[in-house]
Amino acid sequence: MLEDIRNNIARLISRYEEQRQRADSLAAKLSDLETEVRKYREQITELNQQIDNLRLLSAFMADPDPKDARARVDSLIKEIDRCIRLLEN
Repeated sequence: MLEDIRNNIARLISRYEEQRQRADSLAAKLSDLETEVRKYREQITELNQQIDNLRLLSAFMADPDPKDARARVDSLIKEIDRCIRLLEN
């Protein structure tokens, strides 16, 4: 009977160690995946910025005359300044 208890305790300890190692392994994998997700999110943000830049560029490239493009930029700046003033009031 005492030997059975010892065997059971030894098995429990062995199972505990296996589960602890598994938990450590899963925690490390989770950390790696979280890092990967963070990198992908940063990449998505960068790609979205590039898309926005390309859209803006294509909007100005549609008008080959630099004076017209400059006038359009000036108009946008004035509109932005007006919006800022409205927000400040």
